[in-house]
Amino acid sequence: MVRNTELATIAIYSLKGGVGKTTFAINLAWASAAISKRRTLLWDLDPQAAATWLISGDASGRDEATAIFSKDVDIATLIRPSTVPGIDLIAADTSLRGLDRLFFEIGKKKRLAKLIEGLGRQYDRIILDCPPGLTETSEQVLRAADLVIVPVIPSPLSQRALGEVARYLVQRGGSHAPILPVYSMVDRRRALHLAALEAQPDWPVIPMASAVEQMTARRKPLGAFAGRSPAAQEFAALWTGIERRLVRG
Repeated sequence: MVRNTELATIAIYSLKGGVGKTTFAINLAWASAAISKRRTLLWDLDPQAAATWLISGDASGRDEATAIFSKDVDIATLIRPSTVPGIDLIAADTSLRGLDRLFFEIGKKKRLAKLIEGLGRQYDRIILDCPPGLTETSEQVLRAADLVIVPVIPSPLSQRALGEVARYLVQRGGSHAPILPVYSMVDRRRALHLAALEAQPDWPVIPMASAVEQMTARRKPLGAFAGRSPAAQEFAALWTGIERRLVRG
């Protein structure tokens, strides 16, 4: 459920790395800002800081990402404009390697949710680019998000990872954000991928594409340089479905 008529938080999360989380986060943030005209914040929680590298206009590393959680720091002072019009950024850095330990030590299970709630007057959509794994950080994300997007490569290992997340949520009990699996890096020439798509025909599909690979060279979302590409159009369609789901509540 959306907390109010404006703010919604969408987490891009997977137990497994290398499934395209950052690609999803940047392209969905672009769609939020450019297609839906939402006031959009991309919050990079992954210490690898790939999203930060791609769209940050600030090359200085300040190792301050965890300060938001551990100190009495005004979160607004760490928000910066990105290189993409309409998207603001809370950058990641290597200090986030200690975030799980910090969450455990401070013992505030809804610290991330409280911080996000305070941003409701500034933003309509917050996109979280999350680190992989079942950790203290993922616990915070599941409590804070209104919707969790899980990119799934159509392979046994990636699908097994999704199953582990589902089992974890059942064991954890209580309420959690709805989970939306999305097939990622799909190559329809591969029999394994086609079989996976046939098994889950209702899941959204993002294709493998050279335009996606060019994002790292151009340091831009697909919509900014390849808006007519199949991958860009699928991300736009995915976002439209997300918006419809959020508005329905």
